[in-house]
Amino acid sequence: MADKLIIVESPAKANTIKKFLGGNTKVVASMGHIRDLPKSKMGINIEKDFEPEYINIRGKGDLIKKLKKEAINAKQVYLATDPDREGEAIAWHLAHILEIPIDSNCRVTFNEITKETVKESIQKPRKIDMNLTDAQQARRVLDRIVGYKISPVLWKKVKRGLSAGRVQSVAVKLIVDREEEIEHFIPEEYWNIYATLTEPSSKKDFLATFYGKKGKKQELHTKEEVDKILNEIENGTYTVTSVKTGEKKRTPAPPFTTSTMQQEASRKLGFTLKKTMSVAQGLYEGVSVGEHGTVGLITYMRTDSTRISEEARASAKQYITKTYGAKYYENRYYKTKQNAQDAHEAIRPTYIDLVPDDIKNYLTLDQYKLYRLIYNRFIASQMAQAIYDTITAEIEVEDYNFRATGQTLKFKGFMTLYVETLDNEKEDDKENSIPELTVGEKLKKKKLEPKQSFTEPPARYTEASLVKALEEKGIGRPSTYSPTITTILERRYIQKEQKQLVPTELGKIVNSLLVENFKDIINVEFTAKIEEEFDEIAEGKQNWKQTIRTFYGPFEKEVEKVEKELEHVKLVDEVSDVKCEKCGRMMVYKYGRYGKFLACPGYPECKNAKPIVETVNVPCPVCGGTVQVRKTKRGKKYYICENNPKSCEYISWNAPKVGETWSKEQVENEKKTTKRKSTRKRSTTKKSTTKSKKTKK
Repeated sequence: MADKLIIVESPAKANTIKKFLGGNTKVVASMGHIRDLPKSKMGINIEKDFEPEYINIRGKGDLIKKLKKEAINAKQVYLATDPDREGEAIAWHLAHILEIPIDSNCRVTFNEITKETVKESIQKPRKIDMNLTDAQQARRVLDRIVGYKISPVLWKKVKRGLSAGRVQSVAVKLIVDREEEIEHFIPEEYWNIYATLTEPSSKKDFLATFYGKKGKKQELHTKEEVDKILNEIENGTYTVTSVKTGEKKRTPAPPFTTSTMQQEASRKLGFTLKKTMSVAQGLYEGVSVGEHGTVGLITYMRTDSTRISEEARASAKQYITKTYGAKYYENRYYKTKQNAQDAHEAIRPTYIDLVPDDIKNYLTLDQYKLYRLIYNRFIASQMAQAIYDTITAEIEVEDYNFRATGQTLKFKGFMTLYVETLDNEKEDDKENSIPELTVGEKLKKKKLEPKQSFTEPPARYTEASLVKALEEKGIGRPSTYSPTITTILERRYIQKEQKQLVPTELGKIVNSLLVENFKDIINVEFTAKIEEEFDEIAEGKQNWKQTIRTFYGPFEKEVEKVEKELEHVKLVDEVSDVKCEKCGRMMVYKYGRYGKFLACPGYPECKNAKPIVETVNVPCPVCGGTVQVRKTKRGKKYYICENNPKSCEYISWNAPKVGETWSKEQVENEKKTTKRKSTRKRSTTKKSTTKSKKTKK
């Protein structure tokens, strides 16, 4: 009989914790949820005050029997599922199945999986927090009601298999709205005049930009305006009228939250949200690091707080002063945004002495990249500001004004280690040197260059920028961003085009139908308001069933009205420019299990279908044939000649370049390189799978 039984969610987490706890302690995994709402029906008893009808998840019968047996044979059972609302709900379900009293001290949580934290947490068990559990129940029940009431309307009126959701539908709406902005955008012409000037004594050139006339800013919209100014200043004298020097400081970004980690991993590492969260989960649950043993390398990765513990702050100070010097350290606190749950710290390394490069050999490449990103971001957040010397010079020619601005980095501070990727970084933010200038000094004109530009439409969302928008608008919470975007991609409401999220025709139709008929539910304000109500439930300020009651009455009436009034919507397949070779009809685009393909619209009379072949506009460098773009099983692109293997052996990881020709030797070398890379990838995958199997055992 074990003295203690600790139940966690994953085998990896169980293996890590086992190594910290000697003696008669057993650690087992529930493999995530063991009880949930049924898949075959709504599972919410509306008549019984929205009581959820939870059932044991199919396929987990043997696991539940094993957990019950282990619980009976243990003196004390601790439920150590993840430290968030979902984890709290899983602990509550476990307590129900294992007949553990809800008011007993059976709940333990780890914000970081380190030996010290795990041992300390087990000494301080608490009761299951029913406020957190109820907040999760409210989310689950409300989302289930919305999905199961609206989705059948889509099936009846549009097409079977479609789905709607409270958060996913609003995410689609944001993407569709952005696409409409782009489509309706009318570019506006504007001009700039750039003067390349020379400072006589140093003979250094620098750039000045047109500002205005007689000290007042003037915008230029036409070539006529520009030509008039150029004529008037053609033979003018450029005189420095003012010089202002100063200092500008740049503050480091706070340590990561879930959202900022997902955004930065997307921008810096090219990771999808799903990949980022998967890799982060592994770093949190534990990695074997040589003599240090198995240890969780980062704190819990689902958080919207930027708070850090005093112990972590002290460790950062010690590392920074030792590595860079005392002047590089600055004790800094970051303000957590107003609606943050603040239940956990920011995402940070658990041990500062485990420097990424020192433990690189123990990590997969993806783990190393993400760990280094988290580590450097955290350390940089406690470092001194970067300091720039700035200079702004006003230059007059005739009655017109030009302005030159420059900055040089005087003290790198945190930028020694880490610089955040900024979406809106301006030219002014970059280092730019101009010579020393004095008031009254005459400058030589080297060149005047007018430049025509046009205003640009807003950029399409990427995964990173959509997460940022969802967070700013209060839609969803840290645990929902990744599954929301994954769902709408899988439903084919949106698709990725060069990392940009673009609505499909299906997505536009479904969005239009939902927004027009469920405008009180499929909107940003309602979704954000509901999130605030979930927060209030978690804080014990509101009853979860009352939230559902208030929502359900008006919602039910709206659904009934739409079912009666909405007409059928016919989905029209997108027509391609490819003719069916069997019957002559123009083929249409369809979606199947493996993505987009071409099919004859004459089905079932004509069953012709074929894959879509992507090509590049550069001929094969060996035989001049068409180069096709294909993908490996793991989704990596490669390039191959249409004549391979019949009469040409061209194949490469890199796209062919215009005008290049390959010799036989080059072809053979590239084939070897391609084969080596493929073998390396298979080997890495095999190691990873083997490691995973060992972990499960």
